[in-house]
Amino acid sequence: MNRSQWRRRLALEWWLQLALTLAPWLLLKLWVEAEGPSRLAMPLFIAGLLAMFLSLPLFRAYKHALIATQQAFDSSGEDAAWRQLGQRRRRALLGAGLPAWIAALGLFAGLEGVPQLLLLCSSLVLLVLYRIPRQLR
Repeated sequence: MNRSQWRRRLALEWWLQLALTLAPWLLLKLWVEAEGPSRLAMPLFIAGLLAMFLSLPLFRAYKHALIATQQAFDSSGEDAAWRQLGQRRRRALLGAGLPAWIAALGLFAGLEGVPQLLLLCSSLVLLVLYRIPRQLR
């Protein structure tokens, strides 16, 4: 595959991951009735906040793969570098989705709306970090 095909493929994967990150919360929000706060609400919120920090080593690996991909431009290893970038990014996108998925679980525990939105926004911010930068375009 050439660069534009890789970029298109990675962009499509990003949009798919965005949908997979937000869909559980949206679907559960429609069908789960809000209960009163339970004892699990605060631990779930804290777990969601801590899940953001799981993204740090994943981001580091993604950043190194980005650098390696840019250095491999116009060489015989460019295709392998793009493939490696895609693999690292997929893992990182899963890690970025954890706070939103924990917010979805928080619906069952009566997690309030503001903590849910904070966890969703943190996942969205992390997902934005994994967009393919213009330097690789």
